[in-house]
Amino acid sequence: MENDAATLYCPNEACLAANPLTHKFCQRCSTPLPKRYLWAVGDNLNVGSPGERLADRYLVINKSVVLDTKPGLLPQAPESDHLQGIKAYLRLIPYSLNVPQVYGVLPIAEGQSHKEILLLEQPPLYADSSVPQVQLCSQLTTAWRHATSMRQLNWLWQIAHLWQPLKSEGVVSSLIAPHLLRVEGSLVRLLELRFDSSTAPELPQLGEFWRQLQPDSQPAIAEFMHQVSNLLIQGEINSPEVLIAVLDQGLAELGRSQTPTIKIVTKTDTGPSRQRNEDACYPASGTVVSKPPQASALAIVCDGIGGHQGGNVASNLAIETIQQQVQQLTKVPYDHIEPSLLLSDLDSAVALANDKISQRNDNENRQGRQRMGTTLVMALPMAHEMYITHVGDSRAYWITRHGCYQVTLDDDVASREVRLGYAIYREAVQQSGAGSLVQALGMSSSNSLHPTSQRFVLDEDGIFLLTSDGLSDFDRVEDYWETEILPILHGEDNIVNVADKLVEIANIKNGHDNVTLALIHYQVKYCEPESSLKAVIPDISAIKAATAVTRGLQPTLLDSSPNQKTQVVPENQPTKITQLPLNFIVPLLLAIAAGSLGYLMMRLRSPSDLIPTTNVPSTVTNPVALRSLANLDSGWVIQTNQEIALNNQETFPPGSFWQVIETKPNPQPAAGDLLVHLRLCPNQDPPNPTVNPAQKAVWIQLSQLQNQVKVLQASDTSPCDQVPQTPNAQIDTLRSKDTEIL
Repeated sequence: MENDAATLYCPNEACLAANPLTHKFCQRCSTPLPKRYLWAVGDNLNVGSPGERLADRYLVINKSVVLDTKPGLLPQAPESDHLQGIKAYLRLIPYSLNVPQVYGVLPIAEGQSHKEILLLEQPPLYADSSVPQVQLCSQLTTAWRHATSMRQLNWLWQIAHLWQPLKSEGVVSSLIAPHLLRVEGSLVRLLELRFDSSTAPELPQLGEFWRQLQPDSQPAIAEFMHQVSNLLIQGEINSPEVLIAVLDQGLAELGRSQTPTIKIVTKTDTGPSRQRNEDACYPASGTVVSKPPQASALAIVCDGIGGHQGGNVASNLAIETIQQQVQQLTKVPYDHIEPSLLLSDLDSAVALANDKISQRNDNENRQGRQRMGTTLVMALPMAHEMYITHVGDSRAYWITRHGCYQVTLDDDVASREVRLGYAIYREAVQQSGAGSLVQALGMSSSNSLHPTSQRFVLDEDGIFLLTSDGLSDFDRVEDYWETEILPILHGEDNIVNVADKLVEIANIKNGHDNVTLALIHYQVKYCEPESSLKAVIPDISAIKAATAVTRGLQPTLLDSSPNQKTQVVPENQPTKITQLPLNFIVPLLLAIAAGSLGYLMMRLRSPSDLIPTTNVPSTVTNPVALRSLANLDSGWVIQTNQEIALNNQETFPPGSFWQVIETKPNPQPAAGDLLVHLRLCPNQDPPNPTVNPAQKAVWIQLSQLQNQVKVLQASDTSPCDQVPQTPNAQIDTLRSKDTEIL
């Protein structure tokens, strides 16, 4: 009889057949067999002997790795009172490209006691597909000497982007722990999170860690590494934003030694169960675009909402508007564009499309479920980077020779629950309404819209897949990327054939919706530069003014207000100016000036082509500007430091948290004061028993708050749910997985 522990059970509920571990598809029903290797977290942990099966499902591969042999079953979730200990993992789900996520827990009995072992999914493990043999990906410190200069800086660039979000969650020590810091191709992957001690590491300690890498750095960046490490240690580079700006300069210089070739194909199909196609794509379905000879490339996928009421109108209007706006941006040479400004302009293009759809809804008096809208995901390759922007649950996947990675996080209820630390993802998606969207284009004005724009450094061949949920539902991309998409990178198939196959898979395996996708195949040729790169650091305050807030691999709304896309790092001391040779400083200052002038000329060249700024949310915030009552804005949180009496004799008790809903001028001009609309934060721990239920939301004059409240900064923690909601069109007006509209 076959060893039951060494079998993999089909996830198809109607089958559940046992299969050899070497099979990719069920031998009975041909369902893909996911091999979920999990990392068991614990000090000096030994979960069992290799070959042993735990909890009647987990096959022990080695002392810290298990394989889920019953992937069709929901894993055991941690008890609610244990969620606090794993909240950092949950809140960092926007960074799941680099940080593993919680899969579930494994109950272990030790004598008379029981404990739960934390299981992490998608850790940096390399699995041989032919045999159940798994090994850890290389440590960054080990792989460093074999990497190109482009990849070496790319790894550091990712670490710089992760620094602030991990620091906010108290786990930044993970980024200077060699055992935890792994690499999988071009990606930095953490094995697990290490919680900070009472004194968290600061940037000088990161500089000490990076200085250890200098001896094995490529000659082109050895001097650059030396200077950057010293500037970190000396405190001259004193914020992640400045560090990212410096690394961006180095990557841009190295990018001139890299030649990209890009090919894009799109496909859209009505599907077997729908009467009309509400999806839309750019370029038009079936079009193949190559760069070169084309000067630019852009791919967009939209999934319309509103059924026969106008989902197709919304998706096509979004495509038309965004394509026109982005076309203007791509006319400027990339050397003259500051990345953070380009990210901001992509958000603005999306906001303009949103307002056009919303205005049409208003003009046609569409309310609630009758409002038309659309999701969006788009990809813009520029030089050595890929820019991705999305709203809703249309997704972007990144496929390399090393794996398939989902790089967007759905704007749905389940993801919101995880970001708030309320549940692990595999538990959250089982809840009623988990797939309902919390935002989409056209549902309200852009003041309440929060697109996510991000960028990725490209240093190896790869593929980006943009897709509506007609394909991505039920993990079809995860099931078929290796057999259907990976052959493109091996030269065994082309993107046109693969696009057709993916549409066929969506229609046969899912078939419940329209399906639209775009495949972007990029290839890079890189030659090490002969000249040595220098870390030319001009006036750091000028860098901050130029870059504002530079956003990273996965922007998050965890600790920011709804009007702020990324965290702001407050400065505790005056900015220093790095003293470097004049011949280093002058060329870079000239380059920055030329870039700013070029970009300004682009914006001024044709006023009719400019992206309007009215009703467009500000996504760039001065990193040195602290929050205060003088610039109080919606989404901010205040904490009372003494009792505040209201006109109706009710009071704000001391120590309570309130979130700003909106501010507006006082209708009585003589008062000369702003009115602030506040709501009581619902998740206070412990709850304040003195708060009257009538005080759930109140209006108060700004002057009444002076010197009586503390305005929380972006890095502060509070019990307020700061994940943006759609105010006018709540969740019940948006699309769910089960119906055309919810």
